[in-house]
Amino acid sequence: MAGCLWPCVTGVVAGSGAGHRKGGLFRSKPRTPPEVVQHVVELVTYILEHKQEGSGGGKRDTKLEHRMTELSKSIKEMKVILYGNGEEDPCDQACKQLTKEFFKKNVDLFRQLVVCLPHLDLETQKDVTQVIANLQRQKVDSRLVASEYLEANSDLLDILMSRYENMDIAIHYSTLLRYCIRHQVAARYIMESQHFRSLFDYIQFPDFNIQSDVFKTFKELMTRHKSTVAEFFSKNYDWFFAEFNSKLILSASNYFIRRQAIQLLRDILLERSNAAVMARYVSSKEHLIILMNLLRDQSKAIQVEAFHVFKLFVINKEKPSEITCILHANRNKLLRFLKDFSCVDKEDKKFEADKARVISEILTLAMKSSS
Repeated sequence: MAGCLWPCVTGVVAGSGAGHRKGGLFRSKPRTPPEVVQHVVELVTYILEHKQEGSGGGKRDTKLEHRMTELSKSIKEMKVILYGNGEEDPCDQACKQLTKEFFKKNVDLFRQLVVCLPHLDLETQKDVTQVIANLQRQKVDSRLVASEYLEANSDLLDILMSRYENMDIAIHYSTLLRYCIRHQVAARYIMESQHFRSLFDYIQFPDFNIQSDVFKTFKELMTRHKSTVAEFFSKNYDWFFAEFNSKLILSASNYFIRRQAIQLLRDILLERSNAAVMARYVSSKEHLIILMNLLRDQSKAIQVEAFHVFKLFVINKEKPSEITCILHANRNKLLRFLKDFSCVDKEDKKFEADKARVISEILTLAMKSSS
């Protein structure tokens, strides 16, 4: 294959040990993908064993330091196989070989790297994250090997979820989890586990970067796999929205999280596969009151996002009587508010059309009441 960086062979290069060539400054050939994986396995195994044993009173372990340096180089070697070197594209066959070897049952390198991650330097942590992210989308014989691996090793998802407590590297674990849940089998497992509820607490971590990254993972879970999300809501509607309202909308101290949460709420309700969810949500007077209060928020952006959810209550053709009563009782205040209410983008014709429709619906309610 033209431009191939790596030898597309499955055997070990003749005349050398796997990944331990000596004798001279230059290797005759680079390691094959299976050799690279095997070398990384040996290094990670050594590092984990010696890290668990401890440092022996602070004595410098030069052999361990050497293995750490070797591991960083080998992870970069994997990265080049999967991404190319900036001048040449990666070799498809080499990528397949690396993927096949990486996810082998007797290798289990994914798990080892996840466990080893806290012991690595920042640059290597980033490289490991990028390597595992790429491997999630690699196919071997038209099969997503990573998906099959995660289905057979779902406890690894429990490990990733539990590592949010380590705030020093929580973002790396969150990123790994986000790539894993691109596979429906992984997303379903997380949403059905007790770990899922803890995301509401992790989103409230004091570190803004962690908050934002956890929310990205949360949003991915709630929007990517439509059938899984619909099934989730059929069993978990009540507690989910109780947590969502109290922790992400009403008490969230982070403006960004509040705004993103209201946007996510709109996306969830407008998704066609969640039609039953929207019908139930817009029939709740508690939810209507929350949205009407958000229309009075100090932030104009929050008001606008809230309006896009509030309008669903108003234009609902099958409003329960308690919804109609609340809208009618507050019609004058709502009409005064909407008269001068504008979007951040004053040229947004869709917003103006939606506002006009909401005003018309509220006026219709007033006329029906007086007739």
